[in-house]
Amino acid sequence: MAQPDFWNDQEAAQKLIADNNILKEKRDSFLALEKGFEDEETALEMLREMPDEEIREEVESNLTKLQEHFHNYELDLLLSGKYDSHNALMEIHPGAGGTEAMDWANMLLRMYQRYSDSSGFKFEINDYEPGEEAGVKSVSIRISGKNAYGMLKSEHGVHRLVRISPFDSAKRRHTSFASVEVIPEIDDSIKIDIDPKDLRIDVYRSSGAGGQHINKTSSAVRITHIPTGIVTTSQAQRSQIQNRETAMNELRAKLFHLEEEKKLKQKQALKGEQKEIGWGSQIRSYVFHPYNLVKDLRTGYETADTSGVMDGKLQPFIYAYLQWLLSQENPE
Repeated sequence: MAQPDFWNDQEAAQKLIADNNILKEKRDSFLALEKGFEDEETALEMLREMPDEEIREEVESNLTKLQEHFHNYELDLLLSGKYDSHNALMEIHPGAGGTEAMDWANMLLRMYQRYSDSSGFKFEINDYEPGEEAGVKSVSIRISGKNAYGMLKSEHGVHRLVRISPFDSAKRRHTSFASVEVIPEIDDSIKIDIDPKDLRIDVYRSSGAGGQHINKTSSAVRITHIPTGIVTTSQAQRSQIQNRETAMNELRAKLFHLEEEKKLKQKQALKGEQKEIGWGSQIRSYVFHPYNLVKDLRTGYETADTSGVMDGKLQPFIYAYLQWLLSQENPE
């Protein structure tokens, strides 16, 4: 950075500064953690030599803070994937089952909004299509903040709900499914070539009752990438230009994700691996009847606190997933 030609390439310079700041933050965090351990060891020695209730309370308080600091540091190390630091683009779609499934999709939307709020992430709904009676037909979301994709990639897959349906007058038990797709938002450093001839761009007026989820506008944009059939929409921004930019950014991210999946499939084929990389597999079950249980089928982590989970308490599931992912990458 001290080199005289450092700023000749401003984009590369900014990236280097950002990378350096991330490394510096990890180093500073490690040194603070190391000092915290040393201070706590000294305090414990003092407590052994001179038992005192006030010192004991202080040691316990500092130990709790140190454990939390260590957990956050460990989490930062686990979030070392190539795109973990990026923002997340999420889509939620109900499975078969009509109103029951659409209501489940809406419950998941609320859960992720609560999680984002408690985690300090910015939660923006780009496109929202409400169900006829209740719930949501489809919704696309942008969740931005430090490590947003790294934290939320654990949610990619099919979520299953078992409950007594509030829409069934006979009060029977129903099973519903909803799919959640999570991909990283890509930045300008990743180049995706899109031929304008491959795009069909439609402008339309927003419709449907979205309540707080939607700003009604006459400039909603739908972009269809003809070769792949990928469709992205945006109706939450104030102008057609903003909506078009939002939809294009999502299209770029989806095309990039598609290309990455192709490369992964080719790599696995060369290695003879038979791993499913699609997002169609069931990852988590939420049971509200005849008992309360939320269980992740990949990690085995489970909790009976169903109301807490639906209020956005997802951190234990995310942490367990990151640990599981690390064990999958390093099975030995």
